[in-house]
Amino acid sequence: MTPPVFAHGHLRLYLLSLLEERPMHGYELIQALESRFGGTYTPSAGTIYPRLAKLEEEGLVTRTPDGRKTVYAITDAGRAEVDARRGDLEGVEAGVTDSVRRLADEVRSSVDDAMRTLRAELAVAARDARSAATDVTTVMMAPGTVVSEPASRTEGAPRATSAPSAAAERTAGRRRLEEAELLLATFRNDLRAELHSRFAATEVFTTTALEETRAALDAARTRIHGALRP
Repeated sequence: MTPPVFAHGHLRLYLLSLLEERPMHGYELIQALESRFGGTYTPSAGTIYPRLAKLEEEGLVTRTPDGRKTVYAITDAGRAEVDARRGDLEGVEAGVTDSVRRLADEVRSSVDDAMRTLRAELAVAARDARSAATDVTTVMMAPGTVVSEPASRTEGAPRATSAPSAAAERTAGRRRLEEAELLLATFRNDLRAELHSRFAATEVFTTTALEETRAALDAARTRIHGALRP
């Protein structure tokens, strides 16, 4: 059985520590937790908002409407609790680090399994594509196959066979499309696993790294779009 991400009562204290840094909307708290876990864990709204409501009842946080959102802020009583439990908070942080490593291992394992499945599917798709091409060649070379006779053909020149049927070309095209989709899925899984692995190892993902990743992906997308144009 997979152990919980937070031990009993630890998420409550961790939310207070996040609000000690600055007031946040509920969704910002969810994003902050997701960032601390390197994307390996995203708490649901059903996990966060009931705890915020409980903290408000205890007088440890306040909430203020901000348009369609609600801003949560820590109170003096909340700060006092965080100060009194600094030692516990250090243990919570250590537990978060352990959870990040465990979740990263689980993600890596699932990605490895997905990669093995994708490689098998690619191999099957490649074999099917070769088989389809062989079938087309066999049909074209069978006795009675109609061949085209160009008007300008000179005496003694080799006879040209007719083009593959439209149905055979559509079948081959679908195979190539499936292979392209598998390549994209493999690329995504490889990159996601690398991102999570690097964050789990360093617990740092800089703005520069994010911008360079975005630029590289934009460049790759532009090149792929160019390759797909007729």
